[in-house]
Amino acid sequence: MKRITIKDIAQRLGITPSTVSRALANSPRISKKTKELVVSEARKMGYEPNVIAAALRKGKSDTVGMIVPGINRSFFSNVISGVEEMLNSAGYNLIIIQSNENLQKEQRAVQTLLQNRVGGIITSLSVQSSDHAHIKEIVNRGIPVVQFDRITQKIAGPKIVNDNYSGAYRSVKHLLESGYKRIAHFSGSLAINVYKERLEGYRAALEEAGIEFSKRWVFEHSITRETGRRNVEIAINKLGADAVFSSGDFSALGAVERLKELGVKIPEEFGVTGFANEPFAELMHPTLTSIEQNPREMGIRIAQSVIKVMKGETVAENITIPVTLIVRESSDRIK
Repeated sequence: MKRITIKDIAQRLGITPSTVSRALANSPRISKKTKELVVSEARKMGYEPNVIAAALRKGKSDTVGMIVPGINRSFFSNVISGVEEMLNSAGYNLIIIQSNENLQKEQRAVQTLLQNRVGGIITSLSVQSSDHAHIKEIVNRGIPVVQFDRITQKIAGPKIVNDNYSGAYRSVKHLLESGYKRIAHFSGSLAINVYKERLEGYRAALEEAGIEFSKRWVFEHSITRETGRRNVEIAINKLGADAVFSSGDFSALGAVERLKELGVKIPEEFGVTGFANEPFAELMHPTLTSIEQNPREMGIRIAQSVIKVMKGETVAENITIPVTLIVRESSDRIK
């Protein structure tokens, strides 16, 4: 189908294209009656404004691009919800692209957003993002970048993250206070900031309790349900573990499933804690102790930051969103 243009609307109404353009832009130079007539006809004809052309005319865009590893995770979907709510209420539009944890897809996403001349870009890096040249290109083009959750300090601009260290520290301290002594750690890739910080919190809680830290107890790349199932058995058989602190709820779920199959009592014989407070955490049996990351609040702060930087205002370089330990049955041995 042919794309309807301003010229088509002008021809239909017998007025000039400049009058149609001003009416659609709500110009005070055009009468209310003409505006209503133009808007009504534009809707009937199926007119869709050319966002890129409008951005070129104004010298700025009201569209923000957002790149996330995946929207099928509760954390990212709730962050997006907070971002979109705040942006829409402020008159901005949002384009969302998934990288699916793939560097090449992330690089293509950046190019797509640049070609669409967005006014700002929000990004959380994929697990493969060790080379950040594509993010630097955004900055070099003069387009504001706001990073969240998975970030790199090598790129200037606002960064909104959770208090990963504190969440991990509280989780492990809770396990220790519940009487567990041999605590394994399921981590994601330690090339990513969030997993480094959670490892540091895990280590700090152990050393504070007088327990020597050992890398043998850290299972890297263990944030899926399948790796949780496999590694919890290894932690028991090879290390004699009596608890696990997982950097994600999915591997914690896998651990619980396998422990039940092995006949290990939870929490009496083995404790499990996760991170992210996925919706299933309070539905599984036993219910899962986890860290609430307050993703909607993070989304709102992200949107506020991107709006400010797009307007040329100064924004704090680093913003930390507090987290909350939610104790449930999987580790509540004291109760």
